[in-house]
Amino acid sequence: MGIFPLFKKAPFFTEEEKQRIITAIRSAEQYTSGEMRVYIESKNAYVDPLDRAAEVFYKLKMDKTDNRNAVLLYIAMVDKELVLFGDEGIYNQVGELFWSNAVKNMIAQFVGEDICDGIVKCIKTIGDTLQEKFPYNSVTDKNELPDDIVFGK
Repeated sequence: MGIFPLFKKAPFFTEEEKQRIITAIRSAEQYTSGEMRVYIESKNAYVDPLDRAAEVFYKLKMDKTDNRNAVLLYIAMVDKELVLFGDEGIYNQVGELFWSNAVKNMIAQFVGEDICDGIVKCIKTIGDTLQEKFPYNSVTDKNELPDDIVFGK
C-alpha cells in the first residue's frame, strides 16, 4: 500500500481521458485473472487515506474476487492523495516492497506529466505484475468487476 500527494482541480478528466483509463484497465486485465478499479473523489472525508481506500475497496466488493487479487487505485484529487490498495492474494504474492516501489514509480511518472498518463502507466505496471502472479486462464477467467472509473463526491 502506498500514499502519494499531487493532482489538479476538477473537472478531473475529459471524456477522451476517461476512455483512455478504461481502455488501459481492459487491456491490462486481458492477460491476468486479477482485477483493477480506479476510484476518484474530490476530497477524502477521513484523516487516513489508507483507511478511506480500504473502505472504498470493501464497498466496491473488491474482496469478493475468486483469487483475492484485486487492486484499487484510490485518488482524492483536492486532498492530493493516492493509495494503491491490494487484496490479500496479490499483497501476499508481492509484499510490502512492491507497493512502496509502485508508489515511487507512480510519483516519478506523475511529475511533469498529466494525471491521465500517470494513471494509465500505473495501470499497466499493476497489470504486468498481476499477469506475472495471476496469469490469464482461458478456461476459468471471467471479468469479476466492472472496468469503469468510479467517481465519488
